[in-house]
Amino acid sequence: MLVDGFGRKVDYLRVSVTERCNFRCQYCMPEKPFSWVPKEELLSYEDLFEFIKVGIDEGIKKVRITGGEPLLREGLENFIEMIATYKEDIDLALTTNGFLLDQAAQKLKDAGLKRINVSLDSLKEDVAAKVAQKNVLKKVLKGIEAAHKVGLKIKINCVPMQGINDTELVDILEFCKEKGYPVRFIEYMENSHAKDTAKGLTSDEIQEIIRKSYNFTKEERTGSSPSQDYKLEDGYVFGIIEPHKDDFCATCNRIRLTASGVLIPCLYFEDAQSIKEAIQARDIKKAAAILKDVLANKPEKNKWSSEDSTETSTRAFYETGG
Repeated sequence: MLVDGFGRKVDYLRVSVTERCNFRCQYCMPEKPFSWVPKEELLSYEDLFEFIKVGIDEGIKKVRITGGEPLLREGLENFIEMIATYKEDIDLALTTNGFLLDQAAQKLKDAGLKRINVSLDSLKEDVAAKVAQKNVLKKVLKGIEAAHKVGLKIKINCVPMQGINDTELVDILEFCKEKGYPVRFIEYMENSHAKDTAKGLTSDEIQEIIRKSYNFTKEERTGSSPSQDYKLEDGYVFGIIEPHKDDFCATCNRIRLTASGVLIPCLYFEDAQSIKEAIQARDIKKAAAILKDVLANKPEKNKWSSEDSTETSTRAFYETGG
């Protein structure tokens, strides 16, 4: 069992396989060109798998593959199959922008993937293109439908932005409700890589918009999800992720590994350690020791919880699957 310095059980590992992305979303990485980490400096799938095995052997029960956009990395289904074969009951999930999902869904399902989160920030082609700086909506919706057809469990993520998609929140909620997909609205997370003019909506503002069309009640927090859930009168549940609060930190059960081998204990902190050298040398004892040291130094709560905090992350979320 993996336990951090505050007694929290850690059983969830998020693994970024690439920092590259085929979108240029305003809230994440709007400008180009980027100084990508050279491919040869990334951990191979075999290297990543070696560390994942360490984590699973120590008590990791859920692995989520992230990016950047993970479907850009060739052979992803083979990597997923490695993990699924090693532990058949592992909760194996993927986060994607959905653009390449229509061609990949069946292969991912066959490899052992169980669940998928897809970013959907608009149902209007022009707005989706404004957010991603690329015509993406038709492909994304096609990808979601393909994932549904092959039997993957689907959850939708949406980042509400002022003056961009803030008039569509009810439409997106109703789309997800009709399809039977849970939706989570994610407060914009300030970071130095986003567009300077990017401004999100707070949880209160999101609720105010939805309440104009629906009555809903706040659900009690259960488990370790960062989402605060709300239930409509018909029973449909939507969530809001509020990074500027710390009430979900008390049950945080996750750590993150980047494609270049950096092990990150908290998305909102710069503290991290590299397991790259140990894993490439197949020094499993050293890798396990680094893992436990990272957990011992995992912070109690994020830096954004203070009401007067002006904290802005300098770590790119496309590196960490944020």
